Amino acid sequence: MQRKMGIDYGDRRIGIAMTDALCIISSPYEVYQNKGVEDAIQHIAMLVKEYNVCEIAMGLPINMDGTEGERALLHREIGQKISQQTGVEVFYIDERLTSAEAEEILISSGVRREKRKELIDKISAQIILQTHIENKRGK
Repeated sequence: MQRKMGIDYGDRRIGIAMTDALCIISSPYEVYQNKGVEDAIQHIAMLVKEYNVCEIAMGLPINMDGTEGERALLHREIGQKISQQTGVEVFYIDERLTSAEAEEILISSGVRREKRKELIDKISAQIILQTHIENKRGK
């Protein structure tokens, strides 16, 4: 069975989410401490192989006016490197407001402020991945 992966890439932390084996539901997987682009790509490549990942949805930081800036370009470059390293197609998902949505989910779930910081990145990755799944289904 193949899975799909969601990535919320950050300079310090990378949120990672995975689907179930049927690629229906996304779940938070981990927050990886980013030690640099090459190290991050190696870690992601290892997960792709271990979990037989067939698609990657990566958050794309679009400006609020809908334009792509330097951060979006950087994310596209990293996504391209991930795709080259793994042979898996990377889809880019507008990540505007995913962190705010993730925080709202954690607050409504009663998660304490101290704990939210360590969870927010993988919840954001889950939202990115679930958006990708729903886009593929045409919802």
